[in-house]
Amino acid sequence: MNKHLRPGMTFGFILILGIAVASAQSPALDPVNVAPHIYETVLENDKVRVIKVTERTGETPPLHQHSDRVLVYLSPCAWLEETPDGQKSMQSFRLGDVQWAAAVTHGGVTSTVVQECSLLEIELK
Repeated sequence: MNKHLRPGMTFGFILILGIAVASAQSPALDPVNVAPHIYETVLENDKVRVIKVTERTGETPPLHQHSDRVLVYLSPCAWLEETPDGQKSMQSFRLGDVQWAAAVTHGGVTSTVVQECSLLEIELK
């Protein structure tokens, strides 16, 4: 039995390891750690993490990172968004609406929700 890895196998292993490490969420950017007044873990196990989000107008969350997730709105939510070219549009969701959200790193933007907004973020592990 050969005790040495072939160069191709070594490269493949390093590539897979690098992708796994890069896709893992940094604890320093975990929303629950950086903004516990907005994000609260309500369920976590080896398969899923469920975070309750309570967003209030005027709050400015620090830089944080979200993985791919499903959003479930627990209350009606509406806010004004501005695109990079200056266009403004109203975004709104009803109680019970479900939405897919891709991974993102963001923060430093003051919330413009019309009223307090509650939702669940469901992250698969």
